[in-house]
Amino acid sequence: MYETDMYEGMIAETVMLQGANGDTINAYYARPLGPGPFPGMVIVHHFPGWDAWYRQATRTYAAMGYAALSPNLYYRLGHGSPEDVGAKARSQGGVPDDQAVGDMVGAMRFLRAQPYNNGKVGIWGTCSGGRHSFLAACRSDGFDAAIDCWGGRVVMPAETLTDNWPVAPLDYTADLSCPLLGIFGNEDHSPTPANVDILEAELKKHGKTYEFHRYDGAGHGFFYEHRPNYRQAQAVDGWNKIWEFLGRHLAS
Repeated sequence: MYETDMYEGMIAETVMLQGANGDTINAYYARPLGPGPFPGMVIVHHFPGWDAWYRQATRTYAAMGYAALSPNLYYRLGHGSPEDVGAKARSQGGVPDDQAVGDMVGAMRFLRAQPYNNGKVGIWGTCSGGRHSFLAACRSDGFDAAIDCWGGRVVMPAETLTDNWPVAPLDYTADLSCPLLGIFGNEDHSPTPANVDILEAELKKHGKTYEFHRYDGAGHGFFYEHRPNYRQAQAVDGWNKIWEFLGRHLAS
C-alpha cells in the first residue's frame, strides 16, 4: 500500500546473464532499492521485439515491488533498432522454442540467485511473450506463477508447426507447474475466443489452477497505450487483475 511519507527508490540497468546452451545474453533489469525481500518477475517481450514498451513495463513491475528482469530473446540475431531486429526474427520464423525456454529459465535462475529474492519468481508476457510465458511454465518447474496476456499460437494445428516451434504449447498443459493467469480480448484474432476456450478446456482436463479474464471491446495488445488498439478501461482492470494474482502467489 502506497503512503505519501514512504521511501521510494529504484535501479534500472542492462545486465548480462547465462541463457540457453550457456550463451551469454543481455537483459533489462529493474528493482526497488533496499534489502527486500522482493519477489522476482521474468518479463518476456513480444514478437515485435525487445522494445521500449517492455523497458517501461519492467520498471512498472519494479515500482510495484518486484525485481523484474526482461531477457533479450533476440540477442543472437545481432543488434540495431528493436524494429529491425524484430523484423529479422520474423523473417526466420521466430526464435526456437527450446532456445527461448532456456533463456527464460536463465532469467529465473538469475533472479533466484539474488540475495534479496523472497524465494519466489513469476513470469509474464504479452503476445508471443504470453505464449512463451505459458511454455516456460510448462517446460520448467522453477516458476511460482505465470501470466499469459493474449498469447497467440498456444493452440497450433499440426500444419502450422515448424522446426522452430515443433510442438504446440497446448500439448504441454499437463506439465504446467504453477498457477496461471490469462488475460484476453474477445475481439482478438490470435488467440481467438475459440482458441482460449480450447486452452481453458485443457487446463480443466488436467486439474490446473488458473483464472481467465476476457474483455469485450478489446482485441490484441489492448495494454499498449501508445497504439490505437489501447483500451483504457479494460487495460486498467487487467493490470489490477495482475497485481491481485501476483499478490496471492508471490508475496513473502
